[in-house]
Amino acid sequence: MKTLIVTADDFGADVAVNEAVERAHRDGVLTAASLMVAGPAADDAVERARRLPSLGVGLHLVLVEGRPTLPPEQVSHLVDSSGRFRGDMLRAAIGVTVRPAARRQLANEIEAQFAAFSANGLPLDHVNAHKHFHLHPVIASLILRIGRRYGMRAARAPVEPRAVLAAAEPGVTARRDPAILWARLLAARFRRAGVIVPDQVFGLAWSGAMHAERLRRLLAALPDGVTEIYVHPAVADAWPGHAPGYRYADELAALMALRDVVAEQGMALARFGDLP
Repeated sequence: MKTLIVTADDFGADVAVNEAVERAHRDGVLTAASLMVAGPAADDAVERARRLPSLGVGLHLVLVEGRPTLPPEQVSHLVDSSGRFRGDMLRAAIGVTVRPAARRQLANEIEAQFAAFSANGLPLDHVNAHKHFHLHPVIASLILRIGRRYGMRAARAPVEPRAVLAAAEPGVTARRDPAILWARLLAARFRRAGVIVPDQVFGLAWSGAMHAERLRRLLAALPDGVTEIYVHPAVADAWPGHAPGYRYADELAALMALRDVVAEQGMALARFGDLP
């Protein structure tokens, strides 16, 4: 049996994203969305989510390339001179590994983001992190420790099998990706802790370019089990903070066009919260 979770990341980044999430859930195949609690349009996202009780809303932890929930002076080891999280993930990863003060501030910020999500009153469907920064063992440990107190029961471990990508798109080489090892270790760690994770996740290789034809081929190539496909829909390609080159509007169009394809493939659409 094939179970499909379709998640929109960056919910709350902009009203253009939020509007796309609402449209794609009401009339398309979107089942879940990951909320940036400190995003510029977070309040608008929460208001829309309250009108969409069947949408599984999770926490999209932002610890890089975004603004913190706590005042910048309380996370001084994590932010730059503008008060935003640093964009250099390698430097940020080394900092929280070797500096106890940075780890303490990181723990406080993760706690603050979980608390902010809880304060919205929405059920916590799942947890993941911007740029998959939860692959870092320190961040994964903090998510497990803190998330338990806030009812975390499901999370993303970005295990993206190259063989499926190669079957879905000619020219993709099914080579071994070193990053998948870290993702598999994370998945195993989450499962040992009793956290639900999908069997496979797609969205890394084609981030920002999940157009309808590509998504249709991917759906046809999916193996049995629970699959999460994450996307970045928006009603426009250009909005404050958008990623250059991302085809946001095409991804929205794909979500709106593929309901019949999902049905034809015999897939069950689900949220993380629907998984046993």
